[in-house]
Amino acid sequence: MLPGKPDWTVEDSAELYGIKNWGADYFSVSDSGEVLVHPHANGVSVGLHAIAKGLIERGLDMPVLLRFSDILDSRIKQLHESFARSIAEFGYQGHYRGVYPIKVNQQQQVLEEIARFGARYHHGFEAGSKAELIAAIAFMKDSEAYLVCNGYKDEEFVDLGLHARQLGIRCIYVVESPSELDLIIARSRKLGVRPVIGVRLKLSTQAGGLWNHSGGERSVFGLNPSQVCDLIDTLREADMLDCLQLLHYHVGSQIPNIRDIREAVVEACRVYAGLVSEGAPMGILDLGGGLAVDYDGSHADNPTSRNYNLDEYCAALIENMVSTLDEAEIPHPNIVTESGRATVAYYSILLFNILDESRFEISELPRRLDEDSNDLLHNLMEVVGALETRNAQECLHDALYYRDEIHERFKRGTVTLRERALAGEIFWHIVTRIAKLTGDMEFVPAELQKLPAMLADIYYGNFSLFQSLPDVWAIDQLFPIMPIHRLEEEPERNVVLADITCDCDGKIDHFVGPYTTRDTLPLHKLTDEEYYLGVFLVGAYQGTLGDLHNLLGDTNVATVQVDRDGHLRYTREIAGDSVADVLSYVEYEPKHMMRHIRKLAEEAVRTERISPTDRRRIMDAYEDGMRGYTYFER
Repeated sequence: MLPGKPDWTVEDSAELYGIKNWGADYFSVSDSGEVLVHPHANGVSVGLHAIAKGLIERGLDMPVLLRFSDILDSRIKQLHESFARSIAEFGYQGHYRGVYPIKVNQQQQVLEEIARFGARYHHGFEAGSKAELIAAIAFMKDSEAYLVCNGYKDEEFVDLGLHARQLGIRCIYVVESPSELDLIIARSRKLGVRPVIGVRLKLSTQAGGLWNHSGGERSVFGLNPSQVCDLIDTLREADMLDCLQLLHYHVGSQIPNIRDIREAVVEACRVYAGLVSEGAPMGILDLGGGLAVDYDGSHADNPTSRNYNLDEYCAALIENMVSTLDEAEIPHPNIVTESGRATVAYYSILLFNILDESRFEISELPRRLDEDSNDLLHNLMEVVGALETRNAQECLHDALYYRDEIHERFKRGTVTLRERALAGEIFWHIVTRIAKLTGDMEFVPAELQKLPAMLADIYYGNFSLFQSLPDVWAIDQLFPIMPIHRLEEEPERNVVLADITCDCDGKIDHFVGPYTTRDTLPLHKLTDEEYYLGVFLVGAYQGTLGDLHNLLGDTNVATVQVDRDGHLRYTREIAGDSVADVLSYVEYEPKHMMRHIRKLAEEAVRTERISPTDRRRIMDAYEDGMRGYTYFER
């Protein structure tokens, strides 16, 4: 249980969950204790709890992935306006053209809205596969926007891009391996289409963070300086040097330290100047991705944060480009960045309800022992009587010893089931008391510091970690998690979260704190009222990386828009996967399964094990189950 604080306020909740640190002006806490969303990063707001109730009333069950179109619009606007300010401040002569890397979130709605919101800024796309290229071409309606093609390219991929150029799309091939160039040259001659070519450079600069393996001299993709020179020679011999117009580099996703960003762009500008001196027309410098999201709100150079803001990021790039290129007397190229995570992360929130709880904390002493109770139980009770602040660590050691000895004797059959159960109650009562005594200690030993996590409640959430939050499971990614209501109340429980997959890995036990991370999440006691949590900043990658663990499919999706007067509209609802959907994904045939069940039921009627009415009821239930949501339904 958390220590009490008199006169708890919503400001205390905002501080506890760090919402002002990671919320980027999009999220706050209302006076009534509800999480508010500010889609335009201004005073207009809507309440998440009210949205959740509205979705339930409209028949959309939890969990729901909630998308705010207006936040996506705001992120694109902020990115372009920040670059525009830095370009004006430093007298940069080129233009900025953002492209969205489709791999970050490939959902059709995301591409559609980025194309719509980015049209006024000529915001384009980056595609890394044939499927992504086909999707991008369908939404490219702006002749000024770039379509950057990265990734492995086969003949069909190259042909698609050349046809896109014939349609007036500014499609650019980025050569990522030496073998690609010959294919691009051959296919362009075959189809009679002049390509625009870029080259991906392996920088020596390597950034920090979890995703830094795409940078540095040992990165998988890209050409080293020697191979870049070979590419120039090949293009010159093919009379196609004029096609080389873009230099690209990528030092990693989620770059936490602004120093790495500065060093990388200076090195890239030197190579760019060298390409111009070789006679290539150039004109475009693609700085790749890397713009980080401050998931934990610490504003530090750790893997889940960043030590800079958007304006600092843009200023650092533009300032170093101006100084480096002006020194080399090279015209300023147009700038491209592939900011995906920073564009879509804030756009989506996973909402889910809590289904049940399990508690380990035992404040009340279990019943008194009988004189003939097992001696080890009496020993545990003696520990209870002797426990004080000064001997708390010694008492913990004794309690662990007696508890473990009882477990061993139970395995040998000399301790009964009820004796073992009672021993567990006494042990957890001792641990509960010791955890409370640590508050009076000047120095808390390391093993006693772990007790709050040992005593944490388990709250069972209606979601799948593997489907909706795979980065939490795979790489210990932190996302802000907090209740979306009851924030005028003090949270009284320390909690770890478990999903409904019945898998030991299906839990979250590492959380964002106000200034650091923590092993438990403070939450409120459960009541008869439905209790909702939100997982924030999940718009990047999570929507397309999930698997079908326990055959739990995609969640319901709802998109909302908020106008400048604060009026809320539910603009789109996408039903999550049904049971039949996910079965078909793993190669079952739901229709064949239905025929089999129908055959079994009819045989049961024939042998009089069930009645025809029973048969109908069974078939209706099975069909309803096939059509139903894969998650828990109220």
